[in-house]
Amino acid sequence: MIPGMSTAASHRFPIEAADLCVKCGMCLPHCPTYGATLDEAESPRGRIMLMQGLVTGRLQPGAALDGHLDRCLGCRACEAVCPADVPYGRLIDSVRTILAERRPARTRLTRLMAFALVNRPIRVWVALALWTYRKLGVQALVRAGHLLGRGKLARLESLLPDIHLPRQPVTSGRSGSGGEVSLFTNCTSPLSEPQALQSAVQLLEALGCTVTVPDRQTCCGAMHQHAGLAAAAGACARRNVECFKAAPAVVGIASGCTAQLVEYDQLLEGAAAEAFAGKTSDIHGFLSAHADTARLRFRPLKARVLLQTPCTLRNVIKGDAAVRALLARIPELEVIPMDSQCCGAAGSYFVSQPEMADRLLEPKLALAEVQRPDYVLSSNVGCSMHLAAGLRRAGIKVPVWHPVRLLAQQLDAGASPPA
Repeated sequence: MIPGMSTAASHRFPIEAADLCVKCGMCLPHCPTYGATLDEAESPRGRIMLMQGLVTGRLQPGAALDGHLDRCLGCRACEAVCPADVPYGRLIDSVRTILAERRPARTRLTRLMAFALVNRPIRVWVALALWTYRKLGVQALVRAGHLLGRGKLARLESLLPDIHLPRQPVTSGRSGSGGEVSLFTNCTSPLSEPQALQSAVQLLEALGCTVTVPDRQTCCGAMHQHAGLAAAAGACARRNVECFKAAPAVVGIASGCTAQLVEYDQLLEGAAAEAFAGKTSDIHGFLSAHADTARLRFRPLKARVLLQTPCTLRNVIKGDAAVRALLARIPELEVIPMDSQCCGAAGSYFVSQPEMADRLLEPKLALAEVQRPDYVLSSNVGCSMHLAAGLRRAGIKVPVWHPVRLLAQQLDAGASPPA
């Protein structure tokens, strides 16, 4: 057992799940950090061995061990190919919870980011400050003149998206034959991509759905959970389960958040959490499942897009095929997939682990340099921010949009929703 840690805390780590790993190595080619370093301690099986040693007391916590565990992206690509069905995501979250209890200071960045995003009055003031910073031209001046240099501070500033003042997406209030759908807006999309939220409403209403946006919803809790703040993640989950209790269906547009929502039954016990997880889906999967019966039609668009598939969409939600199917319905649109490995965003990873995050982003920027697309598409907020910042730093001028924004833009207004 870890010195200084209670027996109860150590017992929360699912050691029996870790013992399912037979160290076969099939995960190695799929692990981004192992591919970048060829270091076994940066691989899933290597990290599982570190976890096993840590919780049994054979290894002592320290900077080196913590670093190997912290550099895990949580992309869960290893789970998709594991012959023993090792629940790696649960393992890495559990060991980070133990480390956070041992040394709370390691979660300082996450707690600061969560405080700014989850607390609504603070979020509004932060958004107002950043919006003013952009609107007055200070941001453009700082970037054009390289006033922050070219180091860590300049990189951090480059990650700022075009901030919008937060507002709820507008629904028509029209009742349709497609049933009621409640939209999960997440913390960041109202600030960084409100057009995507409005596009989601537009597409859902085109299906004939009645769209509601519950006001008391809160953060999905993913940022807390992946940093080891299990209690805070659970509090977010309980509030959302209660908030959406009456909703027949819940749809999310940010894959990282939706991946967290569909696993609430693993975070909380009880029928309410199971019901919530069961009725929650990604926007693309929901649209794709109903598109034929709703007769959604799209206008042609002669354009080339690069499609980045977030890890959470591919490895957790299993919804990457739905995105491709929807985009294929736009005539004349050329869709080129980016490479399938993680872009390096991974929640707050692109802030806390900048070197590895940027290293993993390089192949995607190289592809954009060659293909010169009209759009880059991604359905995860963090991925979009990371991609947009990297493209901007590389001097590649291309908009980064959520797929639903492009779909709504090309929606055929002459195609009426079902009566």
